[in-house]
Amino acid sequence: MNQKARQSSADSEFQRATLGGGCFWCLEAVFEQLRGVKEVVSGYSGGPVPDPSYEQVCGGRTGHAEVVQVVFDPDVVSYRDILEVFFDIHDPTTLNRQDADVGPQYRSVIFYHDSGQKQIAERIIEQLNEAGIWDRPIVTEVVPLEAFYAAEPYHQEYFQRNPGQPYCRAVVAPKVAKLRQRHRPKLVS
Repeated sequence: MNQKARQSSADSEFQRATLGGGCFWCLEAVFEQLRGVKEVVSGYSGGPVPDPSYEQVCGGRTGHAEVVQVVFDPDVVSYRDILEVFFDIHDPTTLNRQDADVGPQYRSVIFYHDSGQKQIAERIIEQLNEAGIWDRPIVTEVVPLEAFYAAEPYHQEYFQRNPGQPYCRAVVAPKVAKLRQRHRPKLVS
């Protein structure tokens, strides 16, 4: 089932950010804790294969990245705030890799929804590179969103439902802890 980003009149005041930075379980667990975020959906984007399965994407041959689509209220949390968290919780300098997850499906990528998002993303990357936060330059792709496919239901809210799973304990939980330590004012109470 093709589940391109849906937008009803009820959520027309909200915006969307579509981001890939490693395993979507990590990103989802982080972004669902931000104030102003209404929904986070794990999925796939960036490849030509329509409606891919998790197994296809994990094979690394679909062109898709594991991503999250974040629906947010820009009056509460800005797109810039979302990108600042994004760059803080993953390594944007490693090509096709995050921690032990290796392959193009784990690349660092921002799928922008409009020219404003593109400009903000490019400016933040420029500022971060100028600041010299990392030893290597940022390799995060900034490309237009063409399609978003929601991942299978068992991937949604994965960390919430499986906090004791080994990957969640070893990889997801430290990213959530980092978020709580560094971005406390942006979190839901």
